Amino acid sequence: MRQPHKHKSRAERFRDSIKTYRVQADDTLLNYLLTMFKDQSRTSVKSLLTHRQVAVNNSPTTKYDVPVHIGDEIKINFLKGFKEFNHSRLRIVYEDEFVLVVDKGYGLLSVSTDRVKTKTAYRILSDYVKETDPSNRLFVLHRLDRDTSGLMMFAKKQGIQETMQRSWNEMVLDRRYVAVVEGQLEKEEGEVSSYLCENSAFEVYSTPDESEGGQYALTRYKVLQANKNFSLVELKLATGRKNQIRVHMKDLGHSIIGDRKYGSRCNPLGRLALHASRLRFVHPITRRDMFFETPIPASFQRLVREK
Repeated sequence: MRQPHKHKSRAERFRDSIKTYRVQADDTLLNYLLTMFKDQSRTSVKSLLTHRQVAVNNSPTTKYDVPVHIGDEIKINFLKGFKEFNHSRLRIVYEDEFVLVVDKGYGLLSVSTDRVKTKTAYRILSDYVKETDPSNRLFVLHRLDRDTSGLMMFAKKQGIQETMQRSWNEMVLDRRYVAVVEGQLEKEEGEVSSYLCENSAFEVYSTPDESEGGQYALTRYKVLQANKNFSLVELKLATGRKNQIRVHMKDLGHSIIGDRKYGSRCNPLGRLALHASRLRFVHPITRRDMFFETPIPASFQRLVREK
């Protein structure tokens, strides 16, 4: 008896055309592909790269000399080229089957609010991961304020989210920001600590002890460059509380420019001058040391150069 033909969905056909390989030795991408496909001509292997059919850690590439390392994931779509993620406010820095690291532009919410549901980093990236498989999901690990730019990451499995949030202080090794603040700081480097509370107007403020139920917060800072009006400061989070950096800079008497909520009196850049520049964490599955860094925004540097 003839079996009825089962029509495969678009997602099923897409998965069938993609093969996944785990890198076994450090090399450059083309060299590694040539060792994988010894029975293929060099031209046919290079053609896969030329037509965007190769992705390293879920990032499509056409470059021959991309370094690959033991444990990296190579995906090859033997049917067609991978679609490139493209958004004016989001850039994918790293992706594998477990985590997604992005560089978020200022002015974009991390997650939805009562007023904004769709135009958020979470929703945009959720739609992106569902393009490959409608069952794919994204899970929030931490957030950046709407007007803060820079590095943030998401989990691609609920178990990864739970593992990282449960062991956040052990797994997240370094989170650093850069900010332009008003005036010149008295000390070139130092630290600020307090217990942070939030009032009914959603404004966070410092208290000296736990008596008001606040959460302990510690921020370390270092001045990178300054003129008589502004200072470019590097900030390292020892804790990750809501609005922590913004409140602690206000406590020092040097609010971040553009931060009217926390005492700023000027806004020469038309934005909050706060950028998440560095992220280092232990990969939840491979246990590799993952390190990412973005440049200091050019507008920040120009501001402290001007007299």
